[in-house]
Amino acid sequence: MIINDAIVVNDVLQSCLRASLISGSNGEAGKMIWKEKDEWKINFSGKKPATPLLDTINYPAHMKNLSTQDLEQIAAELRADIVYTVSKIGGHLSSSLGVVELSVALHHVFNTPEDKIIWDVGHQVLKSKSCRHPHKILTGRRSRMHIIRKTSGLSGFPKRDESIYDAFGAGHSSTSISTGLGMAVARDLLGKKINVVSVIGDGAMTAGKAYEAMNNTRYLESNLIVVLNDNKQVSLPTATLDGPATPSITKQIGGQAHQVDAKVDEYARGMISASGSTLFEEIGLYYIGPVDGHNVEDLVTIFQKIKEMPAPWPVLIHIVIEKGKGYPPAEAAPDKMHGETEIL
Repeated sequence: MIINDAIVVNDVLQSCLRASLISGSNGEAGKMIWKEKDEWKINFSGKKPATPLLDTINYPAHMKNLSTQDLEQIAAELRADIVYTVSKIGGHLSSSLGVVELSVALHHVFNTPEDKIIWDVGHQVLKSKSCRHPHKILTGRRSRMHIIRKTSGLSGFPKRDESIYDAFGAGHSSTSISTGLGMAVARDLLGKKINVVSVIGDGAMTAGKAYEAMNNTRYLESNLIVVLNDNKQVSLPTATLDGPATPSITKQIGGQAHQVDAKVDEYARGMISASGSTLFEEIGLYYIGPVDGHNVEDLVTIFQKIKEMPAPWPVLIHIVIEKGKGYPPAEAAPDKMHGETEIL
């Protein structure tokens, strides 16, 4: 009852903040974060940004009743907060900025910590040093981000005894799919109905362990959601946002997979002939993508529908992101600003 009352109070506070922001954030002088037409703008001045809506998010439960516009604002404030934090303590910048919308959408849709989100340890987001900022900020650790990777501070990796939202502690890349598959099989044996999501980057996807795990999905056929987070830094045989690759024949998709809304159907049918989809489908995963990893509405819609779809096999959602998204210096030099000791 206390928890439910706290959520209700939080919802009221968020409503008040939305009203004040709508009436007073048209990009006038002094504003650090504002919406201009359909895009959020951030003034990276070096000062601590005002993040009124993000300040109401202590745990993912506080994000459940937010609208798409609210989630976009959370993403903008989160991005500004990450740039400010990294400017003071250093850390992985470009990769963290690239997964802001993904992190917001995942924690909005899935019921963590009951649902399990497994962050790989590998290239970009999935060295948890890279995913640490968005994920850890949204899961109750924002006030301690200044002591990350310091004595008695937060771990630079997912750590189960640090937070119930860290479903798996990993010290080696490319293990997220096999871990997720194991959790999915255990869930089925126990008769539970939770969701299991493995998030893996394009670099980590090049390892044999990832392909061995995907190959096992063909035989185990447990419902697992794999998110391939592609920042275009590694060459993979997948489609791009510019269009599909060479057409080829894929396995037939069962009827249940077509019982989705137009948005999921658009991505599934539009790229079903891509060489990347052929690869993943022949391995045993139902391929959806590529999806714009910075479009909050599309991410939420697809995750929600996949969550509701009773598919008896694993699904791979291929999202494409821009490393350093939203911070011009990092967009211009994503490799140089992958990790920084001081940026402002």
